[in-house]
Amino acid sequence: MVIDVFTLFPEHFEWFLHQRHVSNALAGGTELRFLNYRETTPLGAGQVDDSPYGGGAGMVMRVDVVDAALEAAYGSNGGTVRKIALAPSGRLFDEALALELAAEPHLALLCGRYEGFDERVVEHLADESISIGRYVLAGGELPAMVVCDSVLRKLPGALGDAASAIEESYSAALEGAP
Repeated sequence: MVIDVFTLFPEHFEWFLHQRHVSNALAGGTELRFLNYRETTPLGAGQVDDSPYGGGAGMVMRVDVVDAALEAAYGSNGGTVRKIALAPSGRLFDEALALELAAEPHLALLCGRYEGFDERVVEHLADESISIGRYVLAGGELPAMVVCDSVLRKLPGALGDAASAIEESYSAALEGAP
């Protein structure tokens, strides 16, 4: 499995790589890559944001910036990568979705910032939008960590004992137990 995290702050993930199940998954062949939007932005001085076209306060991640990052990573066709925009209005992330994502060969997690994404990112560039809850955070980095944490622990060899993933509190094995 390959997971690409598109972010303005790749350094925010340094500590995450040292978590035992994450390092186990990486040692087992999983790739976790961090791609900085500023490195591929078509705008000058590393600009990535603009005022929302529809009005409102704050700034949004520009569609052309996200498109340029995806193009640089995957070319013009996007390949077989499942592209996920992380946003509070998306499909709620749960155990079933974590299992579904763990079966994918390649994921791209798009981290928003500011007031989120230009809506065209969600409509035209991402395959779907996922939320870790109905609340607002400063950016998509924490949701990306949550998704990665949950997905990576489902991979063979990530946990010390394979039965641990089966006996976790949200698995079918423990439904109804206190």
